[in-house]
Amino acid sequence: MIRQPAVANQFYPGREADLKKDISSRIKPATGEQKKEKVFALVSPHAGYMYSGNVAGAVYAVADITKEVIVMGPNHHGLGAPFAVMAQGVWRMPLGDISINEKLANLMIEESRWLSADDQAHIQEHSVEVQLPFIQYIKPDVEFVPIVLGRADFKTCEEIGTAIARSIRKFGRPVVIIASTDMTHYESQESAKQKDQLAIERVCALDPSGLLETVEENNISMCGVIPTTITLIAAKELGATTANLVAYATSGDVSGDYSYVVGYAGFIIQ
Repeated sequence: MIRQPAVANQFYPGREADLKKDISSRIKPATGEQKKEKVFALVSPHAGYMYSGNVAGAVYAVADITKEVIVMGPNHHGLGAPFAVMAQGVWRMPLGDISINEKLANLMIEESRWLSADDQAHIQEHSVEVQLPFIQYIKPDVEFVPIVLGRADFKTCEEIGTAIARSIRKFGRPVVIIASTDMTHYESQESAKQKDQLAIERVCALDPSGLLETVEENNISMCGVIPTTITLIAAKELGATTANLVAYATSGDVSGDYSYVVGYAGFIIQ
C-alpha cells in the first residue's frame, strides 16, 4: 500500500521546496562543526518542527545514517496491533516516496513473538513520520522499517530489543535504530527540566531498565519511553558502549511561555 502523510502542513511544511529549506536551517551541529559519527542508534523528538526541529536537526547533523534504518515511535492513537510493524509498501512524503525494507521487517517479525505486521497502527500516527524528512534529506535513497509501540513491561521490551538486534545481525548490514520520543508534557519549565534530567541521566548511562523505572516512579510523561527503552536494549546488544545528549530544549524556548511546556531531547548512541 501507499501510506499518505498524516501530518504534512501541520508538523512540517508540505511542499518539497519549503521542507528542504526548513530542514537545511536546522541540520547543524549544536556545538560548531562536527564530523558525522558512526552510531548504533539515536533518539529524536517528534513535535512540530517549529518547536522540536532544532533538537532533531542537531542529532541528525552528527549521525551517520545507514542505507536502511528502523524507526520506532509510540502509538498515540491506540489503533492497530500493540507492537505493529508495517512490513511492506511505500510512504509518500514531500521529499519523495520512501520504501519499506521487507527483508528487514520480516526478519524482525520472525524473531519476535511480540512484533506483528499491521498497517492500521501507522495510518494516523505521526511519531515515525516526523523523523522521515530529516532522514531523507541526509540519505535520499534510504529504506526503512516503521514500528509503533504500545505500553509494555521491561521483560517485553527486553525480548523485543534483543530480537531486533538478532534481526540486524541476520540482515548482514549496519542498520541505525531511531527512537522517536518527546519528553515531559505540559508542565512548567522548571518541573519539565527537573524530570527530564532524571530520564536523560538513565539514557546517558545506557540503563534501559533504569529509564523505564525512573519514568514510571517519577510520573514523567515521556511518550516514547518504550521505543527508547527497546532502542537502548538493542543498541547495547549490538555493541553500544556510550550514549550522549546532543541537544535539549522545551517548547517554552520558542513560545516564551514557560508555564506549560513540552521537553525535547536528542541523543546519539555509539
